[in-house]
Amino acid sequence: MPLSGKEMLALYEKQNWVVLRKRGSHVIIGKQNLRQTIPMHKELKKGLERKLLTTLKEGD
Repeated sequence: MPLSGKEMLALYEKQNWVVLRKRGSHVIIGKQNLRQTIPMHKELKKGLERKLLTTLKEGD
């Protein structure tokens, strides 16, 4: 079952990423010099979900 934008944001926040700004249905988060945009959709597409999870692992 795909993750929602809220669930993905919670995973990033657990890894000490910080919300930089919100605009419309997107949240920009950052950690050190890394930046990522998370759409606040009910379900994330499979490829986007995989990319966000990969970035989350690289940011450790």
